[in-house]
Amino acid sequence: MLVPDTPSVEQLSQVIVQVTAPSFLLGAVAGFVSLLISRMNRVTDRIQAGEAVPDSDHARARLKRDMPQLRRRAELLNRAILFSTTSAILTCLLVIVAFVSAYYQLRHEYGVAVLFVIALAFFTAGLVNLVRETWISVHEYESGSLAP
Repeated sequence: MLVPDTPSVEQLSQVIVQVTAPSFLLGAVAGFVSLLISRMNRVTDRIQAGEAVPDSDHARARLKRDMPQLRRRAELLNRAILFSTTSAILTCLLVIVAFVSAYYQLRHEYGVAVLFVIALAFFTAGLVNLVRETWISVHEYESGSLAP
């Protein structure tokens, strides 16, 4: 079994410089996932409150009518969390590949670039789902269907 040479300080320094942008992406994704989970908790609470309303309660019947919109919002938020978490995992994998490649003195630029582009694509998909969920949230008040 081949034991790789320990990478030089210059090689490690170069890898650290190269993974700076992905590290910022990872921080952004962490904050974004926190925001998504917060929104998901609010929607889930509203779904649970709507399900607890008895059919005979006409004063709060509006909560029952709004369940399809709330479920759609929860679905979009769930998808956004999934895409964003996948982006974070790919970003972590990118950093790992960069350091392992430096350790084995392999070229890693193309593999890391591909992983970065894919991670950004998943992050973008998460953002798109948040925009769609936000659009539903804003327009439910315009139509007067949900009480604030």
